[in-house]
Amino acid sequence: MVNQSIALPLAEQSPILDIVGLHGGAWFGLQAAAALRQADLIIGAQRLHDDLDSTTSAREEERLEAERLDLFGPLDQVIDLIEERIHLGQRVCMLASGDPGFFGIERMMVGRFGHVVQVHPAPSSVALAFARARIHWDDATIVSCHGRPLERALPHILAASKVAVLVSKTTPPEAIGQALLDAPRTHGQEAPYHFAVVCSHLGDQDESITRTDLAGLAAGTFDPLSVLILTGEPQPTAANAIVAWGRPVDQYAHRASMITKPEVRAIALSKLQLFGAAVLWDVGAASGSVGIEAAQLAPGLRVYSVEQNPDDVARIRANRHQLPVTVVEGKAPQSLTDLPPPDRVFLGGGGIAVFSSCIGRLKPGGVIVATFTTMETALQAVDLLGQNAELLQVSINRGVPVGPQDRLRLEADNPVFLVWGSS
Repeated sequence: MVNQSIALPLAEQSPILDIVGLHGGAWFGLQAAAALRQADLIIGAQRLHDDLDSTTSAREEERLEAERLDLFGPLDQVIDLIEERIHLGQRVCMLASGDPGFFGIERMMVGRFGHVVQVHPAPSSVALAFARARIHWDDATIVSCHGRPLERALPHILAASKVAVLVSKTTPPEAIGQALLDAPRTHGQEAPYHFAVVCSHLGDQDESITRTDLAGLAAGTFDPLSVLILTGEPQPTAANAIVAWGRPVDQYAHRASMITKPEVRAIALSKLQLFGAAVLWDVGAASGSVGIEAAQLAPGLRVYSVEQNPDDVARIRANRHQLPVTVVEGKAPQSLTDLPPPDRVFLGGGGIAVFSSCIGRLKPGGVIVATFTTMETALQAVDLLGQNAELLQVSINRGVPVGPQDRLRLEADNPVFLVWGSS
């Protein structure tokens, strides 16, 4: 491949056009400091000039003598001015907020001036927001609502399990919150997250961090100079830092013991081989215990709990405790049609016909795990999976009190057949 450079209509020895990103008036790196000190003209929004002055005024050696210009009017006029000053042999420095290459001015300036541009970034607003929220963001989606209607941005927000939204005056955080509450009606999809963090005026003296849920987000009034983080992962606390599965039955609301027993649940979860970016169907969910514990074990997992009994649907919503579990009310397999194809399926009820339908929707390499109460049905499931199938009988004997001194005896649970395999 041959590298090509495009000649610009500038002076033969053009001074460099610097773009310096600021965070709270501070720049980052010796080259950024040199660019500011050597500049003949510094261009930027007035608030960035004010931030810069508040930083440099404290130290005499950092006082800047350059001409200052507020960022004015249409950008093409600013670009014409920059080109004119460069032709006069002046060094020009533009101020930006955070990282100029992140939804910033860098794209336009490099597109116009090419190789004469040098960029000195500060941390981006999104990096700062996730840092303030104490949430890692290597698996996050970034969506901008600048210059686009919310109707176009919303599908991208709904498709992510963790997202940072760059809001605007026309689309403030509360508008996004209301749109997400309305999403089941307008888009046929429940939002996959339940926690919201609004990070406003990052790096400024009036910086604020507000943690809430979707209802609180929709009901609030927030500054449009904010980054909105939406996630299904609970905020770190000593309680939810505990990794546990196979939780006791009494930790879930359930109907007449219609719940996967803790030991069977623990084995089923181990066979599912969960990972964070996967889609899991929990079909015939009843209390929702399997999908809920899966969401706790694999942050970022998108769980769809499918249940036809309206009372059980209400129980799942109560049991999930704001975990990213989407509840789908309806009878399988009909209710599975509009769901995204699964990487993992747990089938707790529905019979062999539903088992067959789920196999047909599994992504290549996907895993299905199912529980059955009879050997006959379990063997039918094994036949459907073919050579990849595995079968296990789980028999549990529990110690229960007996006699006046509460001595223990063993009491058997009904045996359960567990079938699993990959597509």
